[in-house]
Amino acid sequence: MGFNIKKYLNKYSEASTLAFFRLAFGFMMVLSLIRFVSYGWIEKFYIQPPFHFTYYGFEWVKPLGNYTYLMFFISGLASLFVAIGYKYKLSIITFFLSFTYIEFMDKTTYLNHYYFITVVSFIMIFLPANAYFSIDAYRNPKKAFQKIPSWSIDILKLLLGVVYFYAGLAKLNSDWLFEAMPLKIWLPNNSNLPIIGSLLNENWVHYAFCWTGMIYDLSIPFLLLYKRTRLFAFVLVVVFHLLTKILFPIGVFPYIMIVSSLLFFDAEFHKKCLQIVLKLFNFSIAVFDNGKEKIQNFNWIYKTTIAFLTCFIALQLLLPFRYLLYPGELFWTEEGFRFSWRVMLMEKAGYTQFIVTDSETKENTMVDNSLFLTAFQEKQMSFQPDFILEYAHFLHDYYQKQGIHDPEVRVQSYVALNGRLSKLYIDPKINLAKENETFNHKTWILPFNDEIKGF
Repeated sequence: MGFNIKKYLNKYSEASTLAFFRLAFGFMMVLSLIRFVSYGWIEKFYIQPPFHFTYYGFEWVKPLGNYTYLMFFISGLASLFVAIGYKYKLSIITFFLSFTYIEFMDKTTYLNHYYFITVVSFIMIFLPANAYFSIDAYRNPKKAFQKIPSWSIDILKLLLGVVYFYAGLAKLNSDWLFEAMPLKIWLPNNSNLPIIGSLLNENWVHYAFCWTGMIYDLSIPFLLLYKRTRLFAFVLVVVFHLLTKILFPIGVFPYIMIVSSLLFFDAEFHKKCLQIVLKLFNFSIAVFDNGKEKIQNFNWIYKTTIAFLTCFIALQLLLPFRYLLYPGELFWTEEGFRFSWRVMLMEKAGYTQFIVTDSETKENTMVDNSLFLTAFQEKQMSFQPDFILEYAHFLHDYYQKQGIHDPEVRVQSYVALNGRLSKLYIDPKINLAKENETFNHKTWILPFNDEIKGF
């Protein structure tokens, strides 16, 4: 008996699950943006630096000076409206566009969970997340539905499963499993913690963390899917993410993953949570329980939407494997590393000294990176080849304006990966000012001369 797509697309589930996720997701984004502003990070990351690293193809996305605060305000207000379900479609589109713009303003701040938020908010544009427990549904009962197509909930479960499973696959590498790297470097930094601190210097603990993390990531989506193991799985999710929050500076990502995993629970659980919220306002949830199903007409718009989302999910499944198109060690070249759910797998440190040469007089200028980059930017640039290339082009343009004729830009770059000795990273003979950013392999990255087996 094969899988009947049309039958599945006609399957319905309680809308309370998606409504709860919308509420939780929206408020988490509000708190996350407030946190970012309160720490003074807008000034630190986007306004103070004279130079910003951009994403290839998105060089036009730049900080907006003091108007960057306005971008954060718009994103925060939109996420609040998403949470309460007010003008939902406009709000979620606004949030997606504003948050993605913020994410793309400087590549230095790239984090996997920012990408996760972008992908989730994009998918939510196409979901009827305001059909239940929303201001939209309350104000317009004709657009209120107690039941919605099941796929609109399952697609978020699938995305969450992909994040976990792919993170687990990425841990199936020799550095992680057989060298306990980079946890062997990181964990002892927390040896001052009460109770567990003394254990974090133990070699066996490093390996236990690595193997447990790999097994957890690979198995947790399936444990959450199976009803009998769901509660146990959720306890594991809470313990795992709270522990990673204590040990590593990874922001709000643990809370996002904890709340997102509640998607797998039955609709009655979400309904009870929503009832608790409404009790605070002396309001009954019965106003939303109209028994209506959001019947979908299989017209060309609906079919196109389903086809588009299917392609989008397929892209998310394939994108992490694009590294196979490049030669060399992924952790060394980082070609195909981002947007692939590879979380906390490597410790890299670099040293970069740029030399600018006048092509006529051959006079050399040693660049002081601190004149153009913050300490955080310089740290990230020092071991990422696309950063090094973009910065080299910036230096070419800058020194050309200073009167140097057609500046040549070369770099003495040394990088250490996962506890290995530092090695020459970039070919020092290459004039990087003549090299252009493309999706092709960067031949001026020197070979790794080692092997990390696995995904």
